[in-house]
Amino acid sequence: MKLVVFGSTGSTGHQLVVQALKQEHTVTAFARNPAKIEIEHANLTAVQGDALDSASVEKAVDGQDAVLCSLGAGAKGTIRSEGTRNIVRAMEKAGVNRFICQSTLGVGNSRVHLNFFWKHIMFGLLLRRAYADHVSQEDYVKESRLDWTIVRPGALTDGNRTGVYRHGFPSTDKTIKGKISRADVADFMLEQLTDRTYLHETPGLSY
Repeated sequence: MKLVVFGSTGSTGHQLVVQALKQEHTVTAFARNPAKIEIEHANLTAVQGDALDSASVEKAVDGQDAVLCSLGAGAKGTIRSEGTRNIVRAMEKAGVNRFICQSTLGVGNSRVHLNFFWKHIMFGLLLRRAYADHVSQEDYVKESRLDWTIVRPGALTDGNRTGVYRHGFPSTDKTIKGKISRADVADFMLEQLTDRTYLHETPGLSY
């Protein structure tokens, strides 16, 4: 497939690019500083752009088969939500339908999976702005006409891709570990390109 990855220089985005190339997809890596991608491959095109600039987003989305988004902004800003809104608009304009978007466990009905520390200290205080940004991001996706899947991973780690993890678990499940490697998040996101089990759904992702 022809894919564009937003957030390609982030830790999860890097994994998306690497794994997509291994799966023989044709990848466009969208980044404010393409030099940070540091990958050379015949099927990879690195393009410079800002997710907050609608024109550059439209140019990158046009002609793609699917879009993957792992935009990040640390604890600040509204890059996730505003950037995602530009991506959604560009996709609707170009007629590109499949959208896989990374959010976080704890948003919406997955809040029940957070322990006290994450619910009240991290997302309640330290990462309050980032959490609100994810909430707005999800709203823009859900309001779209796209074939979307929002992936909600637990706390991200730097472990290897295992391909062995839990997803789509019910709110009553209290046995999840609440963490997952960025490599496995990328693995799951790429699987959604051809698996429509979670179409218009928000599966949680954890070990």
